[in-house]
Parts: sequence; C-alpha cells; structure tokens
Amino acid sequence: MAELAELARTAGVDVVGQARQRVKAINPATYIGKGKVEELKLLAQELGLDLVIFDDELSPNQQRNLEEELGVKVIDRTVLILDIFARHARTREGALQVELAQYQYRLPRLTRAWAHLARQAGGGAARGGAGGVGLRGPGETQLETDRRIVSKRIAQLKKELEHVRRHREQYRRHRQQQWLPVVSLVGYTNAGKSTLLNALTGAGVLATNMLFATLDPITRRLGLPGGKEVLITDTVGFIQKLPTELVAAFRATLEEISDADLILHVVDITHPNVQEQVRTVGQVLEDIGASGRPMLVALNKVDLLNDPEQARAITTQYANAVAISALSGEGLEDLLHAIESTLAQQMVFVRARVPYAEGELLAFFHKHGLVESERHGPSGVRIEGQLPPGLVSRFERYLD
Repeated sequence: MAELAELARTAGVDVVGQARQRVKAINPATYIGKGKVEELKLLAQELGLDLVIFDDELSPNQQRNLEEELGVKVIDRTVLILDIFARHARTREGALQVELAQYQYRLPRLTRAWAHLARQAGGGAARGGAGGVGLRGPGETQLETDRRIVSKRIAQLKKELEHVRRHREQYRRHRQQQWLPVVSLVGYTNAGKSTLLNALTGAGVLATNMLFATLDPITRRLGLPGGKEVLITDTVGFIQKLPTELVAAFRATLEEISDADLILHVVDITHPNVQEQVRTVGQVLEDIGASGRPMLVALNKVDLLNDPEQARAITTQYANAVAISALSGEGLEDLLHAIESTLAQQMVFVRARVPYAEGELLAFFHKHGLVESERHGPSGVRIEGQLPPGLVSRFERYLD
C-alpha cells in the first residue's frame, strides 16, 4: 500500500488516506464487499475525494459498478502505472510502447462513452471520410465502432513497433560486430540504476527519487580496470504486478536484457521490502527469458546504512554480490573488477596457429581476448589464450 501511495504521488495525485479489507473471496461485482463499498462512499463524501485507486486490476464490470456506487472516478494499479509511463516516455519508441499498452488495456473496457476515440485515432477518415473507420455499417452500434477504431489503432501501433524492433535488431547486430560485451542494468524501480550509470560513465541520465524516472534504454561505453571496454545499458525499472500489457509492449526494449552478456542487478539494500523486490525482479527476468544469463548483484545505497559492517554481512546473502553506493562512489572500483572477472569466467581457451598474412586477426585476439602465450614460427604465430565464446569461430580455420 505504501508503494501504491508512492505511485500515486508520482502521477501527481494528492494521497489523503487508504483502506483495506481482508476477504475470503473477491466480490465479482465490486471487488470488495458491500459493507466496505458503503464505508468508502461515506469516506469519499466526507473527504471530498475525486479518485479512488485499487491496488489490483479491476474487471470492466467492477470498475463501472464501483464508480456508480461511490460517485467518483475509480482506477486500478494498472491504469496508474500506464499513466506514469505515459508521462515519462521521452522517445518515439517509448511513446509507441506506452500507447499500445494503454489501448490493449482499454479495449475490453470500452463503453459507449468512448465515442471520442473516433476523433483521436483516425484523422479525417475517422471523422467520416470516404471509406473511413468512422462510418458505421447497418445496425452497427457505437460500441462496435469504438472497438473497431481501437483495434485498428492497436494493429497500427504493433506494425510501427515491429519496425522499431527490426531497427533495434539491426543495431544489435552492428554492435555485435564490434565485439564489445554488453552489461545490462536491471533492478526494481528507484533502486539507483540511473545513478549508477551516471557514476560509472558520466552518462548524464536523469536520476531522481521517483518511480520509473527512466523508461527508454540508454547505452554507454564503460572502461574496465584491465583496459577492455564494455557497453552498459540502463533499462526500465521493474515493479510488482507489472502490467502484462507493458511487458508485451516493451518486448523490443526488454530483449536488450535477454541478449546481454552480463546482467547487473542493482538492489536497494535499505528498502524494507528488499527481499520481495529481489524476487519480483527475478520473476520478470524469468518471464522475458533472461533468468539464465550470468548475473552480478550490486547492493546499492550502503552510504545510508548506520553500520558499514552491515553491508559486508548482507553481501553473504547473495551470490556474486558487491556492496556499493552509486551516490558516494563507495565500492565502484570493486564493482568494475567484479564485472571484469565475471565476464572473464565466460571465456573459453583457444589455441591457434595464425599465418603472418592474418595480422588483423592477431590484433583482434589481443583486443578482445586474454593472450597467455605467443610464439613466432616459420609459417605464422602460435597463440594461446582466452576468448569470448562468440568470437571463437573467427579462428576456426586456424585452431591447433
């Protein structure tokens, strides 16, 4: 409930109270029991409320019945999160993703009151131009017209996002040709991912104490202590009950995570529900097919702990964890060494005899691998060392 209140404040809502009810079963008509509905109605009148937000997703019937009973606007957690995403979308891709999620949520909830969509979704055709979607067929109801308009807009948005997805896939292929490992930042919203990206790379990303401050993926180069470079990408923060419409709409963005060579999970160790947040992130990673990727845990905000020893004790609770403060810089050097070490563990041993004519290939090994030995012979160079798995095929002809 505290998180719901914070979400509401992020959306610009003035939170004046909360109510909860323990029930054996959800009321199919109003979600909560009749007595609680009456209690909320009196509370709305007493406080002059104009909005009630439910922490779970309401069915169309439940939402309509509650608004009739309470006499105020009623929304659920999904609508609230969609609204926040709409406010924070900065790029064309982000705006398309959020709009698609909104329309997918609204489609089963359409009523005759949605006639205004015809003016929003179709331009001149929707206003009744020849062959436009605004023309109703014989016997077609306004509700059917609205549903057709929204369905057409959803199809259009999916087509545009598929174009974005193909463009992003081309970008990924181009990036892979540079053979730079990719580290993907993930974490519960407001865990400090953007602050960490700024601290490591000077990216200048908006970093504020606000849920979902960053929606669009941001990629920067990061130098490691050994001299190698990686690409580090910040992605949208996760949250409990993340709307399925958003997960689907942000598929292209979330693919950045499932393709990463290393997932860097940023955890706010000062949060009272830290364990639940960690489980939520793990569940989302599983949902998008990224749970099997190599992972490093950054236990953030240690500067807020009263006892520094507490941070060291907490690291033992997580596999492959480093205690840091993205704000003060504490532990960041240890984190960079951990990133380098974790990526190195994925490398495979390669022994090859490379002809002198393939000097570029030798330089490639030095740049992207770890050379352990190098001996010059009559016909070429015998080189041994470690390479990322995806680069071994470059040396296939010369494997010794």
